[in-house]
Amino acid sequence: MNLNNHVIKRYNPSNIAKPVGSYSHVTKISRDAEMYVFSGQIGIDQNQNIPDDFNQQVTNTMNNIVEILSSQKLTPDHVIKINIWATEEIDWDHFYAIWHNVFGPTPPSMTVAYITALGLPELKIELDVWAAG
Repeated sequence: MNLNNHVIKRYNPSNIAKPVGSYSHVTKISRDAEMYVFSGQIGIDQNQNIPDDFNQQVTNTMNNIVEILSSQKLTPDHVIKINIWATEEIDWDHFYAIWHNVFGPTPPSMTVAYITALGLPELKIELDVWAAG
């Protein structure tokens, strides 16, 4: 269920293939909404530590997304699109466990790309977040 149904609507049209992951093909934003674009969120913790473990970076990154949204009085339900940049293969069982906990049954639109490097050599994943509210 999308709590912001007056601002954001999500669809998976029946005339195209179902999503291959947990995301919505279409996210529609009301013209009355304000757009929020956040810098890429990384797996750094509150003590400025970036763990070596990929899954811990995923966990920290999702926690950071929830916190940055909260700083703007937004919730994960306001997220319309996430671009995922990873330097290692994603452990989808771990990723989706957190993803579903944060975004629930109507997740935002998503793009995933595997790349050779991110802005710091210790970074293994970065999520680019767009929201509306």
